[in-house]
Amino acid sequence: MPAPCRAAVLGSPIVHSLSPVLHTAAYAALGLEGWTYTAIECDEAGLPGLIASLDSAGLGGRPPQAPPGSRWVGLSLTMPLKRAVLPLLDRTEPLALQVGGANTVIFAGGQRHGCNTDVPGMVTALAEAGVTSPAGATILGAGATACAALGALRETGLATAVVQVRDQARAGDLLAAARRLGLAVELRPFGRPVRDGDLLISTVPAGAADFYAERAADPRARPSAVLDVVYHPWPTPLAVAAARSGVTVVNGFDLLLHQAARQVELMTGLEPAPLEAMRAAGRSELARRAALPAR
Repeated sequence: MPAPCRAAVLGSPIVHSLSPVLHTAAYAALGLEGWTYTAIECDEAGLPGLIASLDSAGLGGRPPQAPPGSRWVGLSLTMPLKRAVLPLLDRTEPLALQVGGANTVIFAGGQRHGCNTDVPGMVTALAEAGVTSPAGATILGAGATACAALGALRETGLATAVVQVRDQARAGDLLAAARRLGLAVELRPFGRPVRDGDLLISTVPAGAADFYAERAADPRARPSAVLDVVYHPWPTPLAVAAARSGVTVVNGFDLLLHQAARQVELMTGLEPAPLEAMRAAGRSELARRAALPAR
């Protein structure tokens, strides 16, 4: 049995992250006693110093205030850190380099290894809903998750995608990722009322895609499937409208779950991850949050 280990999710803001619930449930199901997974508030400016502090504690060695024999095994990264971490890594897998972001850091052999589990997580979440070979796709947004969506679309066999953005001048990272992935991208203004393909992937924050809800009910414009990366609050107006119109809806929780499951496998070295235990824990926590009084 692996020695007790420590992992964490970094981001800003991070207080509402569901990752500790998913990873802790996985450790319990796998019988990994003494393993801990926490949330650490960290912005882009603080990332180099935080990772340096892990180095000083000894990567692969015992972290401060941890059980004897425990060590750091990895980090999960949310925005805005997925791109910022790349220069701080010793090795980066090709997929993370292609999409321009690593959401996972594995500590092994005294080195920092960067990986991207968002892409396989998205592919698996779509496949679980029966979406495996879309005829075309539109992505809303141009951030790191949109870049991962491009990687996922390539895995489904697509060679082109439409991306709707608020400001085309800020889409440079996405266009660079598309070139590395070998995809052709057509940029269009955010909110353009056209139907582009049968899969819509919304990578924008809660509320930003509400304008698409009305369109999802229009048979002339609605897609066949929608992936909304938001998981709380859920359902979003887009998801509600799509489901009412018979459109396949993939919840952002499904993406979070499957990318976390791959992280668990990478960090523990144990496969497969206990997906159903993680799913149950995550859904229970989301139900608890939904029942809380509105602030």
